[in-house]
Amino acid sequence: MNIDFPFHFDNRGRVAETGDDDHVRDMIEQLLFTSPGERVNRPDFGSGLLQLVFAPNSPELAAALQFTLQAALQRWLGDVIDVGALEVSSEDATLRVDLSYTVRASGDTRSDSFVRSLP
Repeated sequence: MNIDFPFHFDNRGRVAETGDDDHVRDMIEQLLFTSPGERVNRPDFGSGLLQLVFAPNSPELAAALQFTLQAALQRWLGDVIDVGALEVSSEDATLRVDLSYTVRASGDTRSDSFVRSLP
């Protein structure tokens, strides 16, 4: 049983569940958009991605951001996925992460986009 993210109830009033593939996507989304220090019992969990959104765009920042995200994905989800390609883009107050990865348990290769609009 995998609990769906974000946490909610299904139409029967029970905790919503999700399949394995969607659960992997949910874990990636949690990691990308959680800032270090946000989780009480895991203060180093997260990627710090949201902290760099308003930094001036430059090739150096893009390289640093990609390195930081790949390190976070490897550290926290390295036993679940193999990262293939990773691209981060920021436009106005919208952040987009395009990720291609292989799920280790099934061998399936997936490509997902994670988008977050900031206030």
